[in-house]
Amino acid sequence: MNCIFCRIIKKEIPSKIVYEDELVLAFEDIAPQAPVHILVIPKKHYSTLLEIEDKELIGHIFMVIKKIAKEKGIDERGFRVVMNCNHEAGQTVYHVHFHLLAGRQMHWPPG
Repeated sequence: MNCIFCRIIKKEIPSKIVYEDELVLAFEDIAPQAPVHILVIPKKHYSTLLEIEDKELIGHIFMVIKKIAKEKGIDERGFRVVMNCNHEAGQTVYHVHFHLLAGRQMHWPPG
């Protein structure tokens, strides 16, 4: 498998890691869309959200996002969590990942 996120997990590709435990890895996006743009990914490879059956993993990911938001000082100001599933939603890397975005005023719809 030549998944770029799997290679980041294995430390074959360098990244700016902001959090790591036995289940997830969080690192700064190389093409940030906001002053704070962190990707939070499960260490186990899932191509899309549709493959995940593990409710505890999803809960854990959101607790990690909450922890990172607090550590970055964005918890009170506000942040956005985005997850794309498949092509029409804009998924470009087929390893489940959550975008944590903050540090600027967000708009809806995004565009």
